[in-house]
This record gives sequence, structure tokens and C-alpha cells, in this order.
Amino acid sequence: MGFITKFVKIRKTKNMKYFLSFLLVSITIFYSCKENTKQRNAKKQAGIEVVKPTKETNPMQKKINQYVKVKLTTDTAKLNEDEKQLLIHLIKAVQYMDPAYWPQTFGNKENLMNQIKDSLTRVYAEINYGPWDRLDDNKAFVEGYGPKPDGANFYPPDMTKREFEKANLPDKSNQYTILRRNKEGKLYTIPYHIAFKKYLEPAAEELKKASKYAQDPMFKKYLLMRADALLSDNFRPSDMHWMDMKNNHLDIVIGPIENYEDQLYNYKTAYEGVVLVKDMDWSKKLAKFIKFLPELQENLPVESKYKQEKPGTRSDLNAYDAVYYSGEANTGGKTIAINLPNDEVVQLKKGTRRLQLKNVMKAKFDKILVPIANMIIDPSQRKYIKFDAFFANTMFHEVAHGLGIKNTINGKGTARKALKEHYSAIEEGKADILGLYMVDQLHKKGEIQGDMKDYMTTFMASIFRSIRFGAADAHGVANMIRFNYFKDRGAFTRNPDGTYKVNYDKMYDAMKSLSALILKLQGDGDYEAVSKLVQEKGIIPEQLKKDLQKLNDANIPVDIIFDQGIQTLGLQEK
Repeated sequence: MGFITKFVKIRKTKNMKYFLSFLLVSITIFYSCKENTKQRNAKKQAGIEVVKPTKETNPMQKKINQYVKVKLTTDTAKLNEDEKQLLIHLIKAVQYMDPAYWPQTFGNKENLMNQIKDSLTRVYAEINYGPWDRLDDNKAFVEGYGPKPDGANFYPPDMTKREFEKANLPDKSNQYTILRRNKEGKLYTIPYHIAFKKYLEPAAEELKKASKYAQDPMFKKYLLMRADALLSDNFRPSDMHWMDMKNNHLDIVIGPIENYEDQLYNYKTAYEGVVLVKDMDWSKKLAKFIKFLPELQENLPVESKYKQEKPGTRSDLNAYDAVYYSGEANTGGKTIAINLPNDEVVQLKKGTRRLQLKNVMKAKFDKILVPIANMIIDPSQRKYIKFDAFFANTMFHEVAHGLGIKNTINGKGTARKALKEHYSAIEEGKADILGLYMVDQLHKKGEIQGDMKDYMTTFMASIFRSIRFGAADAHGVANMIRFNYFKDRGAFTRNPDGTYKVNYDKMYDAMKSLSALILKLQGDGDYEAVSKLVQEKGIIPEQLKKDLQKLNDANIPVDIIFDQGIQTLGLQEK
């Protein structure tokens, strides 16, 4: 996520417990790499519980079973009474991002649900926020629906790019407007704060209620500023203030943030929310890496003109338990780390805040990445699959979003605007490959411990995990490009038994050259070259499709869904 990593974004409902409880069988696991498969003897640890899907043969049940259910928890005993009440109102605020997001991505949720007679299909429509399968390239799974519009519901479905580009609407490219037609059929814009007012007003009210319990004065002010931002679409002041906060134990991501949903132009942002509890001990361990940002920027493997911007040094790097997801963050591949704000002005002045969602990350590692590695990585290299490596690779993916270049070197404006609908995929690709490059740089300095083979092998296994998100997901496309690039340069070989072996020296060379290529494409704002790269490399080869199908046949989940909320946390409002 913002980029929220779905990645990572872990780019992601409020009644999830209601409609999923009859589908999934609970099995609680230890917070170690070894599962305890005896449910009666399972032990609970603060942060996460994982529930395995039922083994049903119904086609729609199989689709639901692509997700393993995760119970989002944290150690609430560490919270005082004010923090507990604060947490309740933060959750209530982000719950309004669901009904705000539905009309952005699809339209009228109630109309869709009334059309669907099958209960399992309704469940899957809830998971996908519409009739299109986010893990299957947005193919329709509800009868009567065609392909998902590239512009989601931000634009009229019959609008052409030519019509958009000719329209004399100064704010048509604004990330906080939707486009509609008037009675004469002409395009006009509506600001978000007007279009979604009925959801934003109660969300803002909950933020104000939360502020009354905030003990940290900076966080109290932020909540009030963010409430005002929701009602005005002026988010920069609250983003600036968010970067100045240092001592808040609880945190919240709320508003229209990521551009993933707009695959027509990548202009429009989608509503989402994530509620977070900081892991104070882990955060202290991570803080030291921020000071290396200027040096990492300077050492990027590209000409100086592509790294002339200076990253903000007031960035934060912290670890959290995520306790609630809503809106765009709750779709498809869920975010496991966050890098925000996305505003280039804020990034250049103050940097970004990197939030590692440790509990969700650990669940994905244990329940998805390890089983994938045990099937698809060469047996001699499976010993290098480590959670610490997965955590570091993910963390520096988020750091990498803040490095490189935000503005083109040739007057084409920001890289985001120049690369349009391809920006999200190419930015995620940059973050992934530069993240590994930074791990290598810090490892050589002795700042990161362990064997580089841990990081490279875990990185390779993670490619297979993220490719399964499909071509409709920016992270999926980024990983397809990287897989094919690595393949062409011999960074790995496929064994006759269908397992893959990393060639470490060649992978190192491919890592450097791909980093340089992406940084140059962004700096040049070369839309045509990026389009060609996506078209030629952003595809899944036939052999890889067969190998990925083996993972599906083995019932290895593709991603996660959540049992979450105030009751799940055992909290009670005063």
C-alpha cells in the first residue's frame, strides 16, 4: 500500500464476521513457523489467529477458499481505558470507508446483492466489493456482468479517453473528483467530499469523538485535522502533521489514498482505512535505518540525474499490529506494509512513514509463503526461507517507495502523471527490486545480519506468492515483469521436477540492472517504453501457469480475509 503494499500493498469488512462465520472452520496457530494442528490445544498469541478454509467442491466455495481467514487481534491488556475507547472510535470511523468505497469501485451495493440469489456468491461479492474476481484478473463471477471498466466507477462507463482528454474540466484529473454526465450527456465533475458526504460526515464525527480520548496532543490534533480533510478534500495539511507525530501508540490510515482502482488513468484515489497499534519494542529496533536514506539514495545504481531529489529524513520506520481493514485496503491481496503519504510534495519535504504490519505479515508468511516455498523452491535452498528476511524485504520495499525520483527530468510533470495507468505497477516493481538492493547495501555495511541467500531466496519465493494476485493487481503485474526479467537473465533455473533454483550471482546482476531500468523509465516519464515493458513482460508464461496451478491444487491460499472489529478485540464502548 502506497503505497500500501498489497504490497505488499498490504494494499484490504465491517460485517465480515457475520457473513463468513458459517464458511470457515477455526484452527488457531502458534506464532512460530510450525503449526499446531490440534485445535483443542491451540495457543493464542496477541496479534493474529488463522482459520483454515473448509474443503468443499462447490465452485464458488473453491473461490472463497482461496482466502484463509485471519482474526485480527492485539494485546489489549497493554492499552489503558482511554486508549481502548479511542480504538473503538477509530474502528467506527474506518468502517464508513466501506460504503464510501463501494460506489467508487462498483456502484449500488444493495442492487447487486438483491440480484444474487446464491448465498456463497453473495459472500464472494462482499469479499470482492463487486461482481468481479480480484484474484482472477477481474473476471465477472456474477451472471449478467461483463468486464470490469478500467475506470471502475470513477468515470461514466461509456466515456472514451478521447472524450476525457477533450473535456474542458480543470479538475478532471484531480484525484478527489468523480466524473458524471448531465442530462445533455456532457461530462462534469463532483468533488469527493460532496459525492460521498453521507459517509464522510459520520466518519469525521467518529474521528472527533476519538480525539477526546487521545492523550498525545499531536495525535489529538491530527484526528481533528483528518476529520476536516475528509469534509474538504484538502489532505495535505493533515499529511504534513502526520509526519510530525512521533509518540502516538495508536494510529489510523483513513481517506482516499491509493490509485490502484483507477486502471484507466491512475488519477483517482479510493477510500480505505486501517487501524493500527504500535509494537513499541520492534519499532525501536527499526528506527536506526532511517539515517541511511540519503546514502541509499546516493548509491542507487543509476545516473545522478535520476536520483537528484533528496529524500526527507524525518521519515519513520515502525512495526504495528493491524486490527481493522476497510475499503480498498480490504480487497484482493491485503497490504502487509504501508508507505505514506503518497503526496510527492510531502514526501520531498518531510519524507514518508513506513508502517510494517507485523501480525498480518507473519500470518502470510506462515500460511502462504512457507507452503509455496516447500513446493516450488529447490529443496537445497528451502533452508533460506526466513521470516526475518521476509520482514526485511517487505520493510525496504516500503523504504524504496520514498527513493528514486518523483518528478520527471524532462518537464513531463510527475512520474505518476506521465506514466498514467501503468504507474502503480512500475512503482511497485521499483519498490520490490530496490528494496532488495538496499538490503544488500546494508548487509555489506554490517547493518543487517544473516546470509544474503536468505533474503534472495525468500525474495524469489515471494515472487510466486504475489504473481498469484493476477494481472488486475499492480503488485501481480510488477512480479510478472520481475519474474520474466530474471528468467531472461538466468537469475534462476527451473528444475525438471518443477522446482526453481536461485542463481545468486546472476540474480544480483539482474537486481542492479532492473533497478536502473525502472528508475530511468520513471525519470524519463516514458509512457511508451513502460507500456511495452508491461505488454511484453507483465504476462504469465504457460509453464509458470502450470506451476502455479499446482499451488492451487494443493489448496495453498492465495491471500487472507479478516475476522475483525470491536467485538473481536473484546472491547466495550462506554
